[in-house]
Amino acid sequence: MNDEAIVKFAQGLRGAAIGRNHPDYDEARKLYNAMIDKRPLLIARCADVADVIAAVNFGRDNKLPIAVRGGGHNGPGLGSVDDGLVVDLSNMKGVRVDPAKRTVRVGAGCVTGDVDHATHAFGQAVPFGIISTTGVAGLTLSGGHGYLSRKYGLAIDNLLEADVVLADGRFATASETENADLFWALRGGGGNFGVVTSFLFRTNPAGFVYAGPLAFELGDGTAVMRWYREFQPTAPEDFYVFLGLQVIPPHDPFPQEHWSKKVCLLMVSHTGPTTEAEKAVKAMRAELPKPIVDWAQPMPYPVLQSLFDALYPKGLQWYWKGDFVKTLPDAAIEAHLACAAKLPTVFSGMHLYPIDAAVHRRKSDATAWHCRDATWSMAIIAVDPDPAQASVLKKSARDYWEAVHPFNLAGAYPNFMMDDEGEARVRAAYGDNYQRLATLKKKYDPANLFRVNQNIRPAG
Repeated sequence: MNDEAIVKFAQGLRGAAIGRNHPDYDEARKLYNAMIDKRPLLIARCADVADVIAAVNFGRDNKLPIAVRGGGHNGPGLGSVDDGLVVDLSNMKGVRVDPAKRTVRVGAGCVTGDVDHATHAFGQAVPFGIISTTGVAGLTLSGGHGYLSRKYGLAIDNLLEADVVLADGRFATASETENADLFWALRGGGGNFGVVTSFLFRTNPAGFVYAGPLAFELGDGTAVMRWYREFQPTAPEDFYVFLGLQVIPPHDPFPQEHWSKKVCLLMVSHTGPTTEAEKAVKAMRAELPKPIVDWAQPMPYPVLQSLFDALYPKGLQWYWKGDFVKTLPDAAIEAHLACAAKLPTVFSGMHLYPIDAAVHRRKSDATAWHCRDATWSMAIIAVDPDPAQASVLKKSARDYWEAVHPFNLAGAYPNFMMDDEGEARVRAAYGDNYQRLATLKKKYDPANLFRVNQNIRPAG
């Protein structure tokens, strides 16, 4: 690369081109996960689709590795790349709700909280994750599951259309009726097939929910987890409960006598009428040990979506592992609780997120997301603000995963995988859909330009 080429590229952008000598470079290259420190050659902070096309062409023609950054929440830091080009979409944040059609058009730089704010005014929502700072693009392209998934499916099950810049610089729209094969691949195949610049989602009724955490002594964990595995298959679709093994943060508003205590958590969310929801949670309480924290109450859906935001701000050290989970036998419960007793920091933990009910109503080959018969998506997270803890966090998460993985399925949600897991794990995540994805990769990105991701290699 020479300076003249970079200057010419920068002059053609409406957005900013941020190189290593730019005063904003260090801030612009920061990642959500501070354990990862990458130094791209150039960051193209795109203002519109024309900028994205220009950036893709520039990166391809100059043989630069390309990373695509949407909301910037990616755990393994795949929104950046050393000595390459970052196509930064963070300024492309438009949200437009169509209440008559019950759709929302979302720019690729949005985080889920941007969309929740806009759709909530109409009593609507899209089933995203559990933290409002999560990027819409990265979450959606790998599937997207959260509080509304048992009732409305994955984020991709509510995706109607996507605008995409392809590896050759062409602009395409993908839907069930236009570039349908590309649309199939985008629904779970990650960022392998192009740069998605906007999404069109179906919205669903979701105004107020009855929600909040119930935390139990870790000594009651066996009883709680056994109850949970029996409850889950019979729960109404309005009733979403994820299970966590984690630590009560040592600060307000948590009761001081429980600070830093390891607990078994049930995070409840009921989307039905308040009286029905209260009755359901009351019945749940009657079947469980007495919780040490019980904050379940009516709240607006966006409030639920943001409850964990303050616990996990940008700039912490992260290492995580994931699996798809179908059953939870006693031996698995014992292994989980033994690992939970050794969680290394107050920010660390394990979550089991339900991916059943509405998620199961689609066949495994209906979208690139393959795992339509699992019960939960598991995330093991090891987190701390101190960089000196990095090696401890990695070892803790890996040890936990090795202890419970024998009870789980082979694959995992790609967003819960680090970048050191290898091709076999990527293949396992997609199961029987991998070969079709590889064939489409060859069609849309034969040179594997978009490879800074959980990569699907072109067939052949």
